[in-house]
Amino acid sequence: MGSGKRFAVLLCAEDSDYVKKKYGGYFGVFVGMLSEDGEIWDVFRVAAGEFPDECEIGGYDGFVITGSCNDAHGNEAWICKLLNLLKKLDSMKKKVLGICFGHQILGRALGGKIGRAISGWDIGVRTVQLSPSSELFASLKMPKLLSIIECHQDEVWELPPRAEVMAWSKKTGIEMFRYAEHMMGIQGHPEYTNDILLHLVDRLLDRNLIMESYAAEVKASMNGQEPDREAWKKLCISFLKGIL
Repeated sequence: MGSGKRFAVLLCAEDSDYVKKKYGGYFGVFVGMLSEDGEIWDVFRVAAGEFPDECEIGGYDGFVITGSCNDAHGNEAWICKLLNLLKKLDSMKKKVLGICFGHQILGRALGGKIGRAISGWDIGVRTVQLSPSSELFASLKMPKLLSIIECHQDEVWELPPRAEVMAWSKKTGIEMFRYAEHMMGIQGHPEYTNDILLHLVDRLLDRNLIMESYAAEVKASMNGQEPDREAWKKLCISFLKGIL
């Protein structure tokens, strides 16, 4: 399954020392979750201006857009270039999976509206309600509820035209969406482990992006909480590789 296929991770974040040391960077985290024998996985550090050449794009079976500390509603040069790339991938009907920032930037590229979450930061393990009308969930025999790690202060406000909401939570109305058969966004982090999130909370605190009281609240809430990582792995692989 998957032998000979080629995928690319569009890396939108800088690796922390912790993630580099333990997982080989965020690229290593995604490859660890999604790769199978016989596949080729490449990384393009798009936040640093490294993009695939136009002649390379056709050689890939799918792309994954990662999370980022940047705002998906920003207009930095690399973000504008990424938007153009995603529009190109849409026109080519390439499989694209967007995670967190990737979910938001994908929504923006396809014509949706994104911005700051009205309810503020959402960090921790959250329960997500899956749409009972989704054929993807039905074919994979997914449960009605799944837990996932969240870490975001932005969200998709309004879906792109012709996109469908696939999941939601008490705090976020669009936790997941699908556009046609080839593009899907997930607001949470199916690739994260609890230790990655706890170290990220410390980084956010060090940068004064969250309050110390909130950081303590998040850490306390993580005790005994585990995301449904295997279910999310199955879902992401099945979508990205068309195994349905």
